[in-house]
Amino acid sequence: MQLKLVIGNKNYSSWSLRPWLVLKQLGVEFEEILIPLFVGDWRQQIGQYTPAGKVPVLICDHFAIWESLAIMEFLVEQFPEANLLPTDPAARAMNRSIAAEMHAGFINVRTHMPMNGRARYPGMGRTIDVLKEINRITTIWRDCRNRYGSGGDLLFGHFTIADAMYAPVVLRFVTYGVELDPVCQAYLEAVLNLPAMQEWLAAGAIEPYTIANYEYQV
Repeated sequence: MQLKLVIGNKNYSSWSLRPWLVLKQLGVEFEEILIPLFVGDWRQQIGQYTPAGKVPVLICDHFAIWESLAIMEFLVEQFPEANLLPTDPAARAMNRSIAAEMHAGFINVRTHMPMNGRARYPGMGRTIDVLKEINRITTIWRDCRNRYGSGGDLLFGHFTIADAMYAPVVLRFVTYGVELDPVCQAYLEAVLNLPAMQEWLAAGAIEPYTIANYEYQV
């Protein structure tokens, strides 16, 4: 199985980070195709891989999967030994639910606190609606850690698709200086300390500056 992952800027593209992180955690080989967003004919370049016109896109042999969550569900099927979803039915259902909630929601956090891994804007973006969403996110983190996290430092102990879905939120909380309780702070640090996350941040730090801080649209 030959894999290629089409992504946007590592400093800005939260959706690209998610399946990229899963592939890195799996330790499988894949070709990375990075298309700088909002630069030149970037839309046409993405259109070569998907009619949806958005990143990320996973090319597997001769077919494509787009949308971060769909890509990760595909990887769950292809690499069952990695336990990207918990085996316990209740934990599995919880994992899928919070991943889908992240995929479909939290638009205020995405809008007012766009991902920018190398920037620091403490205190910015704190609208009432953003604060409500931050509270919901931290409630999810605490609940998962308390109920399912005893086997390790991540939401369900070991790495799962839920951690990949919330990884860009971790970076947002760092950028905007969100104060967290000890449980959530420990989780944030565990995600940040993943070697793959450090690799992603290092690459993003040396990218050219663009206007792609609106990456949540693509």
